[in-house]
Amino acid sequence: MNTTETKDFLTSHSYELYESTTMPFTNKTISHFALTDSLLHYVGKYKKNSLHFWPTSNLVILGMMDTKLPYFKDALEIIKNYDHSFIVRNSGGLAVVGDEGVLNFSLILPEHPQQKMPINTGYEFMFHLINEAIKPFGKISEAYEIKDSYCPGDFDLSIDGKKFAGISQRRLKNGVAIMIYISVNGNQEKRAEMIRDFYQAGLKGESVKWHFPSVDPSVMATLEELLSISLTVDEMKQLILNTLLQKNCTISPGVYSSELLADYSEGFEKMIRRNQQMLGNSIDKELIE
Repeated sequence: MNTTETKDFLTSHSYELYESTTMPFTNKTISHFALTDSLLHYVGKYKKNSLHFWPTSNLVILGMMDTKLPYFKDALEIIKNYDHSFIVRNSGGLAVVGDEGVLNFSLILPEHPQQKMPINTGYEFMFHLINEAIKPFGKISEAYEIKDSYCPGDFDLSIDGKKFAGISQRRLKNGVAIMIYISVNGNQEKRAEMIRDFYQAGLKGESVKWHFPSVDPSVMATLEELLSISLTVDEMKQLILNTLLQKNCTISPGVYSSELLADYSEGFEKMIRRNQQMLGNSIDKELIE
């Protein structure tokens, strides 16, 4: 995909904004995952674009592959010892950390059933958007795998070789969600140490057919550190919104229609069942109530 196509996508489009402050749900953890799936159905059906911002508080978001660790329960104890909760998300990938210093953000877009969006095209949209947002600070990120980070992938975003964000995708029917976590501020070294200890406890030196990263905290940093500025999660969110507005996009509040809410309720129950199945007695009951 060329740069012109990427810029065109982010210019003169309409977006509906969904965020935690407007959500009519009491459960602020599973709700975000269930809402993502509901929005995927919604944008696919009505051909609309959505933005979804959501925070977490001391939460490790596990991928399905993490549940394959031979000593998974021992690994979960590590997370508890770091005073974090955990949840298994409804998509692939590996463990990432969410807390008050991390911004979780999704572009949720429709795609034509006969012309699916290439995987890398979705990644390029997010990569370009984030670089436009941080451009005023005199640096841009690169996209390549930082192998010893947690949840490494081809579109890890880094500055000066240090990863501050990771991008993933989820697709349902005729919708695609391009999701990013951005370590804006806080103690990134501690986040990485927790995930390193999680895998060490889960593997205990055994060889398995799945690949789990040997996490090196030194290859990760916060965006605040890498830009040498003071930066909050709310400020980073506003940088993203301002970038779209400056490109002649319109942003309006998302509407929680009865159809969306019904779809959400179904997705919520699926998330609870998945976590009950994957985590068993280790499940954090406060997260699923």
